[in-house]
Amino acid sequence: MPGTLFVVATPIGNLEDITARAVRVLKEVALIAAEDTRRTAKLLAHYGIRTRTTSLHQHNERSKSHALLRRLKEGEDIALVSDAGTPTVSDPGHHLVRLAIDEGIRLEPIPGPNAIIAALSVAGLEGGPFTFLGFPPARAQARKNWLQELSRVSGVAVFFEAPHRIRQTLEEVLRALGDCQGVMARELTKVHEELVRGPISTLLNRLERPQGEFTVVLVIGHKPELTAVEAHGVTPTDDSIATEFRQMTDSSSMTRREIISELSRRHRLPSRVIYQILEKHKNSVE
Repeated sequence: MPGTLFVVATPIGNLEDITARAVRVLKEVALIAAEDTRRTAKLLAHYGIRTRTTSLHQHNERSKSHALLRRLKEGEDIALVSDAGTPTVSDPGHHLVRLAIDEGIRLEPIPGPNAIIAALSVAGLEGGPFTFLGFPPARAQARKNWLQELSRVSGVAVFFEAPHRIRQTLEEVLRALGDCQGVMARELTKVHEELVRGPISTLLNRLERPQGEFTVVLVIGHKPELTAVEAHGVTPTDDSIATEFRQMTDSSSMTRREIISELSRRHRLPSRVIYQILEKHKNSVE
């Protein structure tokens, strides 16, 4: 009987974030195909797993997958793991999985940590569909195509980025799509985990010395309906601004500061004036 290819999710940072089932499978299989055997060795050592490992990364995946397939066909069970998170999601492994499917090999997913879902769970956005765009390409034309794909998203978009390119990418998105609202998650589940919320301009201001891998969640293509004030060019009253503030508070995930900033931009008034109007209105109804 052919063996089983287990696609095993591993921690994205904190070594405690692994399922009991994943630990058991990694102990029981004949071989672990790892993106980086040195990084995987730390996880295995932490849980006392002595299973032999072999490398399977983007540079050797096509040549090595056939040898792994032969072992599967001979009856050995193999676990596929990436450096962190779920294999084949912006990580190597797709070619081996495809070969196994074509040869009728049993595949079994062992679910677990995933940076995309982790970032979305704390983004504070309305639940619903999202688009995952992986890592932006480094080459100019491919990068341009990626930005065009991002611009066609209507709703929530998620992508990964490396520390040495995060500033360039956010600046390009800002120029192409405007100051979208979003969340920038850095070093998820690790000691220096950081979450920054706000428009892209705010995210950029927090990038002094980028370190660690980034997961970015952006709301794309969302343009609020024009208010009566905006549509007809009427000078806003204190009451109309207070009403807009309440409506935005009820219908969006923006913070109070972000809403004040948006009202300031919308009505071309200093943020301090908007703040004073809201404070005055709040006191008048108390």
